[in-house]
Amino acid sequence: MRLTIVFIVFVAILALSIKTYNSLGVLPTSLQRVVESQESHYFYDKRGKRLNTTYLNQFNTIDLLELHEVDPFFIEALLASEDKNFMSHSGVDWGARSVALFENIKAFKTVRGASTLSEQVVRILIPRPRTLLSRWVEGFDATRLESYASKSEILHFYINQVPFAAKRKGFKQAASYYFDRDFDTLSQKEILALIVIIRSPRWYDPSKYEKRLQSAIMNLATRLYKDEKIDANTLASIEKEPLQNKTKELDINAQHFLSYVKKDLQDKSESQIHTTLDGDYQSKIQKILDTKLNSLKKKNVQNGAVLVIDHHTNEVVAWVVGFAGKRSAFTSYDPITIPRQPGSALKPFVYAAAIEKGWQATTIIEDAPLYEGVGTGTHGYKNYSNIHYGLVSLREALGNSLNIPAVKAVGFVGVEAFMSFLNRFGVESLQEHPDYYGDGIALGNAEISLLELTRAYATLARMGSYKEISIFANKAQNKERKRVLQEDIASLVGNILSDPSSRTKEFGYNSILNFPHQTAIKTGTSSDYRDAWSVAYDDRYCIGAWFGNLDFSKMDKVTGASGPSDVVRMSFSLLNENRALESLYLSPNLIKKRQNIENEKSVKTVDEYMIARENVIAPSEKKSSFIVRQPSKNLLLAKDPRIPDKYEYYTFEIEEKGDIKRIEWYLNDKLIATTKGSSYAWRVERGKHKLVVKLHTKEQTLTSEGILFEVL
Repeated sequence: MRLTIVFIVFVAILALSIKTYNSLGVLPTSLQRVVESQESHYFYDKRGKRLNTTYLNQFNTIDLLELHEVDPFFIEALLASEDKNFMSHSGVDWGARSVALFENIKAFKTVRGASTLSEQVVRILIPRPRTLLSRWVEGFDATRLESYASKSEILHFYINQVPFAAKRKGFKQAASYYFDRDFDTLSQKEILALIVIIRSPRWYDPSKYEKRLQSAIMNLATRLYKDEKIDANTLASIEKEPLQNKTKELDINAQHFLSYVKKDLQDKSESQIHTTLDGDYQSKIQKILDTKLNSLKKKNVQNGAVLVIDHHTNEVVAWVVGFAGKRSAFTSYDPITIPRQPGSALKPFVYAAAIEKGWQATTIIEDAPLYEGVGTGTHGYKNYSNIHYGLVSLREALGNSLNIPAVKAVGFVGVEAFMSFLNRFGVESLQEHPDYYGDGIALGNAEISLLELTRAYATLARMGSYKEISIFANKAQNKERKRVLQEDIASLVGNILSDPSSRTKEFGYNSILNFPHQTAIKTGTSSDYRDAWSVAYDDRYCIGAWFGNLDFSKMDKVTGASGPSDVVRMSFSLLNENRALESLYLSPNLIKKRQNIENEKSVKTVDEYMIARENVIAPSEKKSSFIVRQPSKNLLLAKDPRIPDKYEYYTFEIEEKGDIKRIEWYLNDKLIATTKGSSYAWRVERGKHKLVVKLHTKEQTLTSEGILFEVL
């Protein structure tokens, strides 16, 4: 029996030894070198203010305290609180561990820890889950650490790397965070407060649990008095002194911008990095964004972002990320670089491409019900207001953000050609085949990032001259420009987007989009209200804003106009309050002409800017083909059993033409009807069918391709 017990104990000890050996961590050969090996960059905004990059590093490399500079009271109090036998043990205080084990067993829970400073340093170097095995292994690692690192090295590392709240590391950063002061200006009570807080930054948070913190401070102060480290007067002074907590975040919150900057940093050895960010504007726009997001929390708006570009230099002025109610689930994600559906925010580029191909601002487009084939079914397009306006000019179609004219415009350009057009503006997220997006790309069914979209609008603002964004101040002028759009086309699109009279049909006369200073603006809202956008530019700045949820949940009917446009408007007011404003540039190549704009109800005469060129498709010109709207190719219809066969009809429909003499409808090579209008109600018959339409005008006869469809 005894042999069995001995064998079991031997096997258990052997297993524990093997497990302990396999669990030992890889310790650095030098504590100083492990800190020096970290990136140690100082990041500054354009005004020379330092940004909060330190808190993103694994170790604190900048805000360091030296042992010979600190008050001896601090070291005495720290050791009394955390490791009173630090100078005498070899990594593990076995006496303290035994007392802690006894008290924890007695209380049936963990009421006391016994980690030495050396063990805590090991925990910083090699993070592990907080388990009994981890505590066991940390003791062996601490003993190994003390075999080559001096007590001074361990203590120096600890006071500069011990973690506090908000990713602060070390007592110098903690002093700035909790008291908004340098460490060497702290009172003895404030020093004791920081020493207590390291036990549990959450449990002793001074902004939430001041009484709990005060009690722990006095317990520590009393222990120091009993150990004759302080006298009775000092103890009384500590007790009477009020604790003035001034917890604050840095004025400039630029962690997402800095993450982007660090990815683009070419010279890793450069210690001082000057960026183009304006810290003052960054902080103020952050407040604007957070205020708006918090006001929309009830509408399930959790995330938002604002990007500001000076389009003269293409420098990033502000890179702001906001979270409603400071929700933390997605705080590490940067919505400025994450592709989302832009909705109508792509329409200016659709029309720019159409103008480049030949359209004018006066080109007439019919805004009428439109159906397109999707697989074996059909999809019906409609405007946001569900109103159709008949014949409208391109200026009205873009200004009012009408959907059906935009679909027709991208049909004129071609989806593949439009994707290539966007690529010229720096949009690189569209990686699928053109058929994947279809005509819906005009309405924003493709996903691009706020960075790409704002950069593209900045190119419009720069009259079609593309330039990569600048984020490093000393390299801001080294970016090459290339022309991706004619100046006169970019100028015309900007003129339309900044014209309040062009958007009255859908937005009214007193729209939030009517800015006090001439500003080109476009909003976008994706399907199911998952994304809301507003992008705008004036003579100097281009601002893009996005609202939504990074978990892709729906907002409660928040649109580009009702959400981010407020932030864009207030941001422009901030940026423009101390500078002379100018109108948007108007290209001298544009020719102003008086044109008649006709629709089915009236004819109005307008003065409109025209692109000066030959062979432009003007409103009165005729196309050499036409489109069959219904049925779509390979459409699959099912008869409704509730409707008697003699009453069930399906409407054949072609694109509206203004000079039709007659239309002949051929089904399965047989003439079934002749009409003057652009549609025909066909009595539905089961089977596979082929429709061919012949359109007779005064000048010519046009024949459609055969449209195959089936009725079940």
